Amino acid sequence: MRIGILTVSDRSARGERPDTTGPLIAALLTESFPDCRIVRTATVPDERDQISAYLIAWSDGDGVDIIFTTGGTGFAPRDVTPEATRSVIEREAPGLAEAMRAAGLRHTPHAMLSRGVCGLRRRTLIVNLPGNPGAVRDSLAAIQPVLPHAVALLRDAPDAEAGHQLPAQPDPGS
Repeated sequence: MRIGILTVSDRSARGERPDTTGPLIAALLTESFPDCRIVRTATVPDERDQISAYLIAWSDGDGVDIIFTTGGTGFAPRDVTPEATRSVIEREAPGLAEAMRAAGLRHTPHAMLSRGVCGLRRRTLIVNLPGNPGAVRDSLAAIQPVLPHAVALLRDAPDAEAGHQLPAQPDPGS
């Protein structure tokens, strides 16, 4: 899997605070998937146009299978990552966002305040993760089991659909 990680934070973009969640995402993914490669990383301020520009560039031309954003998914006035993501995706993947929120709710009621979305642009999955390290861990743990299959489907791998079929059942008339 080829991964892009986009940190959305005014303070990190200005160099006032180190980015902790971007490196955490990279570490968790490379630990879980030794063959994955982090091919793009960047930090941008909470500016819708800048977030969208990275999502478009990485999806359309850089061969990134999954883009993880971190930050900008809450209720603060400058939290615009979901709006930027919705403006560029072609199809939503609500099950992923629902699974991440459900996992977070096991630890804190604040998880229901996450507005993160997930969706597809061309052959790239875009996942909005929260900006809190604990929430990042919970969210990734919830969706990690399906990521290789999601990438196989997006790549249109010949055997990707094989996991969707139920085993053959005996014919009741026999």
